[in-house]
Amino acid sequence: MDIDPVQLQAFIAKRRDAQNFGFGVLGGIIGAAIGAALWGGITAALDGRQIGFMAIGVGFLVGFGVRTLGKGIDKIFGVAGAVLSLAGCVAGNLLAVMIIYANQQNMPFAELAARMTPSAAWSMLTDTFNFMDVVFYGIALYFGYTYSFHKITPDELQALRPAPAAAAPPPDASR
Repeated sequence: MDIDPVQLQAFIAKRRDAQNFGFGVLGGIIGAAIGAALWGGITAALDGRQIGFMAIGVGFLVGFGVRTLGKGIDKIFGVAGAVLSLAGCVAGNLLAVMIIYANQQNMPFAELAARMTPSAAWSMLTDTFNFMDVVFYGIALYFGYTYSFHKITPDELQALRPAPAAAAPPPDASR
């Protein structure tokens, strides 16, 4: 498909003017929080068994938030999506461990959460870490990165094609 380079540059400039990194990060944080809550709740309900699709879900939710609110085309939006997806997965893992621990100790979750310190959270994460966490985190990084960009639609591409040249009128047959 031929694309008019001048129109392409104008389109890219217009897309860059519409970008908002701050809103993109906000959208990613919202997606990460929702994903972490789902990851933690589902994992705890399954007695600690993790499902790989949750990593895809976290990456998708984060990427969707970054893309929708940020409207970005630059690489930084993908990086933000990847980092926030990883954060969402780690938070989901921590939340799952906390729920399971609170249930085992017959302790209200809110009490455990109120007592949580960064060092206690780190200990919980490292004590329960396994190889599959690396796999899930990698999946989330990939999906968080790839879903964070505005995709050019077929209609937008069509608008960038040069206008067809006017056809010459048919010869006058009446002569």
